Amino acid sequence: MRCALEHLYPPCEPPPPSAIDLKACTLRTDMIMGTTLMKLTIVIPAYNEEDAIGSTIERTVAARESIVNSSPIDDVEVIVVSDGSTDRTVEIASACSNIRVIVFPKNRGYGAAIKKGFEVGSGDVVGFLDGDGTCDPNFFGDLCTALIEQNASVAIGSRMGPESHMPRIRRLGNRIYALILSALSNRVVTDTASGMRVIRRDTLEQIYPLPDGLHFTPAMSARVLMSDQLSIVEQPMTYEERVGESKLHVVKDGVRFLRTILEMTLMWRPATLFVATAIVCLGLMTAFGLHPIETWVRSGSLKEDMIYRLLFCLLMGTIGVTCMAAAVVAEHLHRMLNDRRSPRTFVWNVIDKLYGTVGIAVQSAIGLPLVGWLIGRGAWSWITQGFVDAHWSRVVLAGLVVFTLIQSIATALTINLLKFHTARSSLHRRHHATEPVSAAATTIQPTPTAAPHVAAISAEQA
Repeated sequence: MRCALEHLYPPCEPPPPSAIDLKACTLRTDMIMGTTLMKLTIVIPAYNEEDAIGSTIERTVAARESIVNSSPIDDVEVIVVSDGSTDRTVEIASACSNIRVIVFPKNRGYGAAIKKGFEVGSGDVVGFLDGDGTCDPNFFGDLCTALIEQNASVAIGSRMGPESHMPRIRRLGNRIYALILSALSNRVVTDTASGMRVIRRDTLEQIYPLPDGLHFTPAMSARVLMSDQLSIVEQPMTYEERVGESKLHVVKDGVRFLRTILEMTLMWRPATLFVATAIVCLGLMTAFGLHPIETWVRSGSLKEDMIYRLLFCLLMGTIGVTCMAAAVVAEHLHRMLNDRRSPRTFVWNVIDKLYGTVGIAVQSAIGLPLVGWLIGRGAWSWITQGFVDAHWSRVVLAGLVVFTLIQSIATALTINLLKFHTARSSLHRRHHATEPVSAAATTIQPTPTAAPHVAAISAEQA
């Protein structure tokens, strides 16, 4: 191929170029046109995978040309991390060429092996696939293309498509986890624990810390989905039955995956869980309170055995109000940490107004007269005559109203305190940004090219 820029880059020489040569010519042209070339690091974590590791490495190395031809990737490196294997995994992997092998003397966990591979690799894009022979390494080309073209942070190979041979029990579990995570994040995902995915290296700092165990993958999915700055894209892929015995325990690891999703939600978007809990509790309070209300409207009195129902309504209402207050405080903390003042959605804008000055005034204007109507006569009879002339149901309802008002006022004061310190911190940052910088402070520090090794968030990492 001859072009006007031959004086900068020599043309391909005869004989007629192969597919990879044509790709090289195209890449040189892309460099001239300003397209960024990228390197992919593929990490293969392996723990006692002697039956499958050899073929997995062979297929991954053979897939390099296909990945380069079908994606914006210019170079591929393969790193195998033996996670304390006690069989012939290290021996088989070490006999393979064109790869790098890292050996852990003791088992440190699936996630720890992947993170070590990311740390020592040099790719602009990092990815991994399980060493059990279930995934096709050629699919990295599709994942990298989707990652770059859709400007995503993470691209996942979804095992829930029609060409997947995942066991039914695991497929059911994955659907449940995906449904829970989609509901909590308000973003759709089909496979939360896929063992084949690619990630932009420059987003690892935002995604970390992640656990060291098998729950590394659902934790990553939850972290990305809970972030406003990170994005995820899924591509359906083929998935075969694994070679050898699975390290995954359906019940034990299933519970761990669920706990991980809830923990990541609490850490990165706690308001979501608090609001969900508040909605459930207030909904139960309303459902169980409809019958007593209907009875009172119809007959003007309540049956004595309804005290248990109303006490349950009081409990649910108290929990619901407390969780809603916690959600509002957590949302404002999230805004403060992310230097964002305005609410994310219309719903949060309404909730903010509910806990603002006008909202508290409206709540007080409604609540205080209601409390007076409920227990005013009983309080007056107690003061003047020494006994309470009021039905117990009025006292229960008045207690819930008073608690709600006190909780709202305390939440509003806490929010104002957070707003004050947020504004104060922002003022200090602007002040320091305008100060003259000394020559010593202008020394440019080298940017690390490897992701930091971050301690795991689970107690099991010890």
